[in-house]
Amino acid sequence: MKSVLTGRLEQLEKNGTSLALAGALHGLEKEGLRVNSSGSLALTPHPSRLGAALTNRYITTDFSESLLELITPVLADPAEALTFLETIHQYVYANIGDEIMWSASMPCPIDDPNSIPIAWFGTSNIGQMKHIYRIGLKHRYGKMMQSIAGIHYNFSLPDEFWQGYRALAGSDDRLQSFKSASYFTLIRNFRRHSWLLLYLFGASPALSQSFLGTETGNLDRWKQDTLYLPHATSLRMSDLGYSTTAQSSINICFNQLDTYTKTLTDATNTSHPDYEKIGLIVDGAYRQLSTTILQIENEYYSDIRPKRVPQPGEGALRALVNRGVEYVEVRNTDVNPLLPVGMDLEQAAFMDTFLIGCLLMGDDFISPAECKVIEDNQKNVTTRGREPGLMLAGPNGDTPLDDAGSSLINEFMPVAELLDRLHDTDLYTRSAQAQLAKLEDSSITPSAMVLKAIQDSGLEYAEWVFETSKAHREKLVKKLKNNNITEKLEMESRESIVNQARIEAADSVDFATFLKTYRTGVTESN
Repeated sequence: MKSVLTGRLEQLEKNGTSLALAGALHGLEKEGLRVNSSGSLALTPHPSRLGAALTNRYITTDFSESLLELITPVLADPAEALTFLETIHQYVYANIGDEIMWSASMPCPIDDPNSIPIAWFGTSNIGQMKHIYRIGLKHRYGKMMQSIAGIHYNFSLPDEFWQGYRALAGSDDRLQSFKSASYFTLIRNFRRHSWLLLYLFGASPALSQSFLGTETGNLDRWKQDTLYLPHATSLRMSDLGYSTTAQSSINICFNQLDTYTKTLTDATNTSHPDYEKIGLIVDGAYRQLSTTILQIENEYYSDIRPKRVPQPGEGALRALVNRGVEYVEVRNTDVNPLLPVGMDLEQAAFMDTFLIGCLLMGDDFISPAECKVIEDNQKNVTTRGREPGLMLAGPNGDTPLDDAGSSLINEFMPVAELLDRLHDTDLYTRSAQAQLAKLEDSSITPSAMVLKAIQDSGLEYAEWVFETSKAHREKLVKKLKNNNITEKLEMESRESIVNQARIEAADSVDFATFLKTYRTGVTESN
């Protein structure tokens, strides 16, 4: 029996709309801690030679001054995005002295979480808001959780595709409304099947003892300082990583744009007792932006988000409400410590196949009962994904993980074949075949390879990551740079400092007024 996906692909090819899939757009955001020459967290401020974190489009900081975030522009070719990301790494290394970017998701040893410096964005109102938001994260979740790093994979399709796809669907919705609804179809199917990405690309099966303090949870110990689970894929995405009690009560609805934005809006407007205890302003200083479940919508942790680039002064949620979904941001990607920039083209190619496949599958909504199944499958795969015989829940009962994964990849294979034809390559089918091989042999998954490399080295987790990070630095520094990109980075660093000063000089209201305006979305006249 022909699947919904296969039928839609045939229709897209028949009317020529499939050609527009070649215009898919990509952007990468990669986080990484700066560490010093001894492998400890670098406590130095964000290097001034990298420009202003507030306004630099390519190099900024996440939670901490020590946590770099490297951002590529939106590009049609994922290979070009990876080249841009690689060049940012080279530029960073040329400007941070003897410091090194930590090449793993789970952090270096941090004996005193209080020492982690919260990111500073200058004295402007928007800069203060970003800083206070992070102070709120510290009080709510602790600094250690905020030191975890990941890679975000941003993906969108061009209007030419959406126009043809809308015609095939027989929809009379406005194009943007149709796009938003279709992106939510992609998101729902992504959430159903994202466990597969955790198995295939999860690369955080171990961590340093300092991450858990004196606790060990249910983890095994390697040597003195390394905790791990023998079949884990991504401890970063498990309850040990991004996990919050307050957020578990939100029940965000991913079925439609209006229900998604409503549930998130409610969370940003509903006070939470635990956060009321923290206080808003204590001894004249802000401890958080609000006492609500979410200070701002971006505080919500999810493995995928609908996104729209905000206009100046506009929050991310209001941008979605005002103008609909522009792209999706995949957030469950670990930094692979075996790779110089944390991911490679094979992974990017499969991500494209996976995301287009999710878009073209069935349109069914996710029920509350299915939400629970999705959570359980993710929890099992993050901590036990390589366990022989692991069963996953599905609509037709429990299925062995390897069977479920192989079935899904084979369903997506026509997408990979189409992308190969469009780009005159065999990259996409090769990538899909490589993922099938991981389901046949779990020892070639990144998580298994990382764990084996640690144990074969005889080193602790942190020692192994540090040595690997130094090797990546050496390789990147020696590799030929893309001078055109380097010139862009140099210009952006200089201009970002000027732009931050301009923003600071332009402020015309006090911070309390600015914050009220930002939260309500109402611009008050001067």
